[in-house]
Parts: sequence; structure tokens; C-alpha cells
Amino acid sequence: MKIAVLGALGMQGRAALRDLARSPHVREILCADRDLRGWEGLAAGIDIGRITPVPLDASSPAALVGLLRGVDAAIDLLPLAFMENAFEAAIEARVPLVSTNYGGPIRRLDARARQRGVSLMPECGLDPGIDLVLCGEAVRRFDELREIQSYCGGIPERTACTNPLNYKISWNFDMVLRTQKRPSVFLVDGERVEVPAERQHETELIHTVEFPGLGRLEAVPNGDAAFYVDLLGLAGRVRHAGRWALRWPGWCAFWRPLKRLGFLSEERRFGPECPLTPHELMVRLLEPQLQYGDHEKDLVLMLNRFSGLKDGRERTLTTTLLIERDLSSGLFAMNLGVGIPASIVAQMLAARRITAPGVLNPAVHVPYAPFMAELAARGLTVKESFT
Repeated sequence: MKIAVLGALGMQGRAALRDLARSPHVREILCADRDLRGWEGLAAGIDIGRITPVPLDASSPAALVGLLRGVDAAIDLLPLAFMENAFEAAIEARVPLVSTNYGGPIRRLDARARQRGVSLMPECGLDPGIDLVLCGEAVRRFDELREIQSYCGGIPERTACTNPLNYKISWNFDMVLRTQKRPSVFLVDGERVEVPAERQHETELIHTVEFPGLGRLEAVPNGDAAFYVDLLGLAGRVRHAGRWALRWPGWCAFWRPLKRLGFLSEERRFGPECPLTPHELMVRLLEPQLQYGDHEKDLVLMLNRFSGLKDGRERTLTTTLLIERDLSSGLFAMNLGVGIPASIVAQMLAARRITAPGVLNPAVHVPYAPFMAELAARGLTVKESFT
């Protein structure tokens, strides 16, 4: 199979490239990016003979369509601004496409994709991604599912907590800050509860959870849980649902006053002498101070709890996943957790193991057992208990 990776030289793209290059089923990989300098640096531990570097202008629909024609599947890891371009090009070229971004911007393309017989799989990384596949399986295991709580986060290992935030950057820090400026939707006793962005760090919903082997972590509202309840056809049946980001304790105490004081504002307030918004200033000020050292590890943690009825009894299914940075390649746990699932599902699409047309979702369309087996083969093992 021949697979194209769009935005291949970002950190998530490098993880996907390495995974594809290690797959015996992939004969050629198109490494597509705006700037291809240093692509040979991928060589450690992989066969770059199957990788073809291709310059890409993602702002050009014609360039995207031309690149996608002739491949069996593609992975979109471009900046979010180019997501719609990539999906529209995939429909035009009739090539299945995987993306790790939320699917909201491209759901309007569902009818066109169905008409053209094209499979489009957004939300197929870590969170969203692995968590959604687990959620879909939980629906199948319970006779009646009543509660879904999904937790995920990227944090430094304890020895790498060397700043007041106890946080370091394993992906785009601008996007880290933007996740703190989006509303969340929960189900509490069957009622929708909306948490506006300005209350994300001060709501009464903030709590702590115990993660095996790491101890107590802070859970912060993060995402629209009600949307996925509706997607799975569980509206009116699930009583409680939430999506949460995990951080070391103290995260909310740090950001709560800064958010109130406008440090994440995107208004230009300082006149021509300072062209930066407060948000941009925070990125430039903090990003250099929150970098990992070469021998420091980031951790990705995922914990999901599903409760309901099975064979007439109350049951709880708990799943956990812990990923550590690969120091030999330098890839962060976050890169692996996002890039590897995208690679696995792209290969499933290329092999026609997933054939449904339209805008799909991992919770419904990714086959659970084969997907989990592929993750485990790469050292990403989901542990579960059913009690």
C-alpha cells in the first residue's frame, strides 16, 4: 500500500512516518510538507528507502488533489487552518483520509463523501481517538450504559517537574492555551451542563482522580461529552458523562487568576509599541521556559470509566493507558499517542478493512479488537478491569 502523510515533518507526523516505515504492508510513503529540510534525520531505526519526500503547498487545492491521486490512503497532520482543504481534496481524489483533529469543521462534507464513496476519519489520534474506540466498545459490552467519564492528559514525569507549573510542552503551546478557551458540555443527572471557557478553571466540577502508579491528578473540564453520547445513540439513557484533561495538582490554581486578569485575551491592547496580544505574549514568554531536556520524559495518561448494567448487575469498566517518551528517537509520548493510531487506521483504510463512506468516527467505525492488537504490538497496551 502507498500512504501519504500531510504535514509529515511535525512531531506527530514523524511518529506516523516511523510507524508506517516499520510496517511490512506499506511499500511507499509520501512525506509531504512545506519545508523538507532535515527529513533524512528520520533514518534512525527505520528504512527511509520507502519514504519519498514531496514539497507541499497545503493552501493550494490543486496541489493537494495532485498529491493524493494514486495513493491508497492519507493522513492529515497539517495545521488546523488547512484541514478543510485536505478533506475536500480527499473527496475529489477519492482517497480515504485520517485526521487527528476534531471533526466539526468537516462534518458538512458527509453527503459529498458518501456520494463519492470516500471514507473520511477525523478525531483519530489520542484524545480524540483511542478514547473513542474504547467508548464504542463499552457501549457493546454493557446491556445498559449509564455513565461515561473520559480522562486524558500529557504531563512531565515527576523528575522533569522543574518549574512552578509542573508542566512542559510536548506539542503546540499555542494550541495548549487555546484548549483553555473552549466551552465544555457535560451530562449530570441526565441534564446538559455547559461550562463556559471563562469558568473552566473555577467550576465546581473540577476534581481529582487517582491514576495507578502516579497518584492524585487534577481533572479539568475539556470537551463536549454530550456530543459523543448523541453520536453513539445513547441520548436519554446515559445519565452522567464528561471529558477531562489531566494535570498535576495546582494547574487550575495557576491559570484561574491569570485568565480573570486577561492574560489569555486575544484583544490587542497595548498599541503600536507592542503588537502582541496577551495570548501571544504568554506563548512567547512561557514556551522557551517549558521545554523538555533531552533526557526528560513526558507521560501520556488515559483513564476511562464506564458504568451501567450487565447481566442484571451494576458493573464498572475501567481502562488505563500510560505512554512514555521514546528517548532513543526523541519522540514524545504525545507524538506516539497521536501519530501511531492515525497510522494504524490509515493502514486499515488502505487495506479496505474499513469501507463505510462519509465522515466517520472511531467510536463507531474502527474495529476494536484489531485496533487494540495493533496498539499493543507497538507497546501501547490498554489495561482494563471489569468489576
